[in-house]
Parts: sequence; structure tokens; C-alpha cells
Amino acid sequence: MIGTLDGRTDNVNLFFDKYNAKNFIMTNDLNKNASLGDVTIMPCSVVVCGFFGDTGKGKVISYLALKDKLDVAVRAGVGPNAGHTVIHGGHTYRLSMLPSAFVYEKCRLLIGPGVLVNPDILIREAQDTKSEDRVGIDHQCAIIEARHIETDKAGYLATEIRTTGTGTGPCNAERALRKVKLAKDLPSLKKYLADAPLEVNEAIDRGKNVLIEGTQGTYLSLYHGTYPYCTSKDVTASAACSDVGVGPKKVDDVIIVFKAFTTRVGAGPLPNEISWEEAERRGWAEIATVTGRRRRAAPFSFELAKRAVMLNSATMAAITKIDVLFPECKGVKSYDRLSQGAKDFIEKVEKEIKIPVALIGTGPDALEMVDRRT
Repeated sequence: MIGTLDGRTDNVNLFFDKYNAKNFIMTNDLNKNASLGDVTIMPCSVVVCGFFGDTGKGKVISYLALKDKLDVAVRAGVGPNAGHTVIHGGHTYRLSMLPSAFVYEKCRLLIGPGVLVNPDILIREAQDTKSEDRVGIDHQCAIIEARHIETDKAGYLATEIRTTGTGTGPCNAERALRKVKLAKDLPSLKKYLADAPLEVNEAIDRGKNVLIEGTQGTYLSLYHGTYPYCTSKDVTASAACSDVGVGPKKVDDVIIVFKAFTTRVGAGPLPNEISWEEAERRGWAEIATVTGRRRRAAPFSFELAKRAVMLNSATMAAITKIDVLFPECKGVKSYDRLSQGAKDFIEKVEKEIKIPVALIGTGPDALEMVDRRT
């Protein structure tokens, strides 16, 4: 059993023991809301980023959709300013509106009422992924219009904050002033309209497997991030729940996603930042999904990771791109087959953040993952 591995802190051991007990109940088709000792079985998880975005949430969510056979995935967060990349079946998908769980063809795909919607982008992504019949947009979603994008690409937001230029900040500002259009006001979205909070809560109550997909990253939060170099709302786990209408008592796990190194796009502080040339030398040079801008890079920050775990009440972590730090781990799917250097890194992270690293990405494809939950 994973929970008995040597060298683990007691709370990490306890987690794996509890998770294996929960998995036994789930896989034996018992009541998913049953209890086993002090283990309560609930089918709702939240996935958030622990740094500045760009950590591979799309990969983690697409893996969970395929592995756990998600019934419902609902997107939280800001809007189309967040890009998630999904690689599966030889295809690469770059999404900024649709939930990354689309790869599992039986998963219902919802957009929560707290999310801003660019109708053109969402409809195109639904068509490109052949998932139109599975998409539901909450009727209360605010709509990004051309004027919002124009405002975002000019003046202070563009020159000082260096936002993505997708119109989300100006749209959220108008939403606070109660001036925006809502999804229910657009004929082009009529066939997609849904009551996302009702669907999600009914699914949870029926014991369905539900995932709430966060966007951006903890340190881009309007309240907890590097203000003013941040996004236009909170993006921690509690905000993600609010975005989709799920109360905190209905959430079982909060999965916080880190990358094996740190990156961010745009202006704002990045502790221990290295040059682009050094990032290229290390293999850390990346280009942003939405804007096409270079991502600034730095080594993994244990201090930022610890605070992010606190702010999100994370129960487990995922670390992606371990194969970039340790190329010998490319494509590995068993913890035992990771190199000693990679294991040492993972165990140091666990010791610092005091929660288990349950998922370890070993390549770009959705299924290139070490899954320690079972």
C-alpha cells in the first residue's frame, strides 16, 4: 500500500491509507456518500493552480476525466483569459473556455455562472472538439463584447498590467456595475443554456463523479495574488466553488497543481526569476497558450507552494513536467520507476507542503501520469 512507504510524514501516510479505503468503496459500487470510519465518501473535487497559472491543469483534468470517468465537469474561474492545453490521442487542443474534461466522451461539460463567456470562442471550441451536445452554459454567465476587448488592449491594463487583452477585466468591472449582457440575452447561445448550479448539485447528490475546473493561479487572485499584477477576481478553490454554485460542505478533495518549476506571463514579481536564455538552457522556455507570449521562469518555490496549500485548503497535490527536470522519467507511469532524483524532489515537496503529491506528470500527453491514489 502506498501509505506505508518509508520516509513519509504521518499525515501523508494517513492520506494514502484513507484514499485507498475510499477507492475501495468507490470501485466496489457501494454508496459513494457512505462512510468508512472517519472517511466520508463524496464525489466532488476541485482542481486549482498553486502558482501563477501555466502549471498543467488541463493535463491533470483531462487525465482525471479519462481515469475516473467523470460524469460532470464544470468550469469556474474568470473566462477566456486562461488557456488549458490538452494532448490526447495524437491531437493537441488549446482551450480557453471549454472544460478540459471533454476528452471523456460521456462527461457533461458546464460553464458556471461566475465565468465570463466569449460566445465565439466557446462555440468554436465546442465544434472543434465535437462536444456541442454535451455543453451547457449557465444562463447567468456574463458576456464579453467587442468593447471589453478594445478596452483591455489599450491604456493602463495593456501597458502597465500587461493583461491578456481578452476583455475579462473590463467585463467583470461592468458586471459589478450591473451593466453587462448575460448568456440568456443572446439567441446564439439559446441551445446551450443550462442551470449549472442545479445540474452540478443534483449530480453530487446522486453520487455522480463531479469535477470543478479552476483557472489561472493562486497568485493571480485579485485578493491573494501579486496585486495589481493579477486577474480581475479571486481564483482560489473557495471562489471556484462560488463560481459554479457548490457549497463547501459538498467538496471532498481540492487538488492543487504545481509545475516542477515556476512560470508566469505578464508583469509582476517572480521570485528567483532566471533569464530567457537560462530558461532555454534548462528546457524551461515556454510560450503562453492564450497570448503567445514568453513565460518568465524560476525554480520551484516552496514558500509559494506552502502558502497556496493554505489558501486553497488543498488535500493533495499534482506536479507536472517532472520529466523536464528529470528527462529520464519521460513517460514513466509507476512511482517505483522514477529516478532517485525525482523521488527525492517529490518527497521534499511533500515534506514542505505537508500534503501528498498524488499525481505526477511525466510527459505532455494526458495519460503520461504517475497516479499514486491507488
